[in-house]
Amino acid sequence: MKVSKFFLKIPKDAGWLLPGLEVKRWFILIIFGAIIATIGLCIIFNLRPVFSLIRMIIKITQMMPSEIIGWLLIILGGLCFFIGWLKTNYSILDVNNNERSRHALLEDLYRRRKLNRGPKIVAIGGGTGLSTMLKGIKKITNNITAVVTVGDDGGSSGKLREEMGVLPPGDIRSCIAALADDEDLVAKLFQFRFKDCAGLSGHSFGNLFLTAMCEITGDMVRAVKESSKVLSIRGRVLPPTLDDMRLAAEMEDGSVIKGESNIPESGKKIKKLFCEPDNCKPLEDVLWAIHDAELIILGPGSLYTSVIPNLLIKEIAKAVNDSKAKKIYVCNIMTQPGETDGFSVSDHIKTLIRHAGYEHIIDAVLVNKELPKELLAPYKDAGSVPVVIDTQQVESMGIEVVKKNLIEDRRFEDGHSSFVRHSPGRLARSIYYWFRKKEKEKRK
Repeated sequence: MKVSKFFLKIPKDAGWLLPGLEVKRWFILIIFGAIIATIGLCIIFNLRPVFSLIRMIIKITQMMPSEIIGWLLIILGGLCFFIGWLKTNYSILDVNNNERSRHALLEDLYRRRKLNRGPKIVAIGGGTGLSTMLKGIKKITNNITAVVTVGDDGGSSGKLREEMGVLPPGDIRSCIAALADDEDLVAKLFQFRFKDCAGLSGHSFGNLFLTAMCEITGDMVRAVKESSKVLSIRGRVLPPTLDDMRLAAEMEDGSVIKGESNIPESGKKIKKLFCEPDNCKPLEDVLWAIHDAELIILGPGSLYTSVIPNLLIKEIAKAVNDSKAKKIYVCNIMTQPGETDGFSVSDHIKTLIRHAGYEHIIDAVLVNKELPKELLAPYKDAGSVPVVIDTQQVESMGIEVVKKNLIEDRRFEDGHSSFVRHSPGRLARSIYYWFRKKEKEKRK
């Protein structure tokens, strides 16, 4: 049940008494404290009128049933106290004196309290796939750590990387926008790209913002942390390393292609992906997040250029392997030309395991079970086809296959053709339901 629908069924201000807000306990403490303090003052100053008032109440109870008088006093006193306490809160929080503002504050507080008790999730990946998933995951928990690849060397990120010496901000920017409370406004601002502007053409506002913050704070981690405070994001976004990580691939013909943006364009089949330097130092916060995680998600995103780069850092791969968290890989719906041509689900998993160097980096794989044929047309010319779900092969590896309807149908600007994308809501719910199921099985 959605929070907003739930709130419509009760008086708006009475919503402050709902369980989970962590308000009532302090409300009761205030009452108890006020009573104790009042009694103390009466004893110190020997306030006889108080005893006179008590005697008067006793006489009244002799004329009327004491239960009725008692309940009337409790209700009247509680109502007066609650109204005063509520108005004080609104004044302190500077809430506009209208029902919409007060209701929005209450709903936001209820949602945040609930989300703060959500599972600790680490999502590892990059690109559009990771940011799409985060839009759904943030509605389940606030305890999110997004580990975002920093191998990008193309477009605006590549230019800033070469000219300013910063880690590529593009994927980090997209994840920050996805986790922001005011997603629509922040996403538009962060994704805004300058056009026909000397010196700024091709750059997004978000990339420039993060680059500036990096110059001010000294490194990308602090830049992202301070930016996250300004934008009030849920969870946190971290790069896997602060080293100048560059991707390279050895192709099956023996040639080596350097640069993340060049690898898919080579037209050759990838044999092995590696990074330079090959001993990138992991970020300690990332290792701690993985250690504390209850759920680790790999993907979705480009297999070779978004997901695997994070696992090339040996300590991160080992931390994922050793983690007691539930681990699930979100497989792409379509093959990606230049990276995963002809790949099945098991091919994706084998490639992940081979590059990570560990067998137990995932417990399950989440795949899309249905794909309308009319959605395939835009991919045919590009040589992209649906990833084959070879369930038997995957299960023989000791990995569970979770099949769900995950797609969201959207239209190109011309309105004539569609493309396949994960639905943030369906994706997040499918992962969460699987996680809850596994937690219940563990408790039995």
